[in-house]
Amino acid sequence: MDSGTVNIKKWVVIYPVYINSKKTVAEGRRISVSKSCENPNCIEISDCCKHLKLPSAVEIDKAYPRDFMQVGRVRVQLKREDGTLLNPSITSRKHLLQKIAELVPRHPERVKKQEAQKAKKQEPQATTSTSGTSSKSGKGGKKKR
Repeated sequence: MDSGTVNIKKWVVIYPVYINSKKTVAEGRRISVSKSCENPNCIEISDCCKHLKLPSAVEIDKAYPRDFMQVGRVRVQLKREDGTLLNPSITSRKHLLQKIAELVPRHPERVKKQEAQKAKKQEPQATTSTSGTSSKSGKGGKKKR
């Protein structure tokens, strides 16, 4: 290939399933449940790679082979072409997966969603405590002949 183009085919592939705590090892999880995170997506993984100063490329159109409903993957460059590490603190794929799983729960988008969910949960509790009891109870529906 030309020296100007980057060959991402040799980069490490990361599917979100690899670090999903909701999946089993048989379903594709690669790290322990205690170190994994809940339902990561490709964008969060890519942002974590940028935070770790590792080049990454998101491939939205690719699906996980074991479960084709899991769409998207991220390619990450761990080593240069001469074999030296880009980030000396990350030495292997497994170490990269663990670092990403640490960073995903602190991702800004995820934090915003959690704060919004907390606000929604607190709002209905205040309204239900002030409202009266329901006027109708019991099984409804059409009666059979």
